[in-house]
Amino acid sequence: MAYIASRPFTTPPSLADIEAMARECYAGVPDSLRRHCEGVVVQVQDFPDDETMEAMDCESPFDLLGLYQGVDLTRRSVGDQPEDVDTIFLYRRPILDYWCETEESLMHVVRHVLIHEIGHHFGFSDDDMDRIEGQVS
Repeated sequence: MAYIASRPFTTPPSLADIEAMARECYAGVPDSLRRHCEGVVVQVQDFPDDETMEAMDCESPFDLLGLYQGVDLTRRSVGDQPEDVDTIFLYRRPILDYWCETEESLMHVVRHVLIHEIGHHFGFSDDDMDRIEGQVS
């Protein structure tokens, strides 16, 4: 579904547009990593909710582009029963705001945020995440 990456937007991309971009970016994650993300849900919302804003100590709803919510793989044991679904949130309005302020493509911004949040699922450092992002097609 590569059409979304090159589609010119005459109106702001919708939640569905950002979700389609995220699916396309996710498909480019190397299989060796993607297989460890089974069960992780990706949700696109306009903004983080008030509880998330408070927990993340955000001053503005535009402060947070994405969020991984769950127990990263480095803190799990074989006997753990998941209490909740691991979820990656992508926040459309802050992503669009960032996109408008930079000269990056929207696809690049979405990919960067998605890879960063996948990195949190793995318990990776920022350097690890930069390396992984470089491997994504």
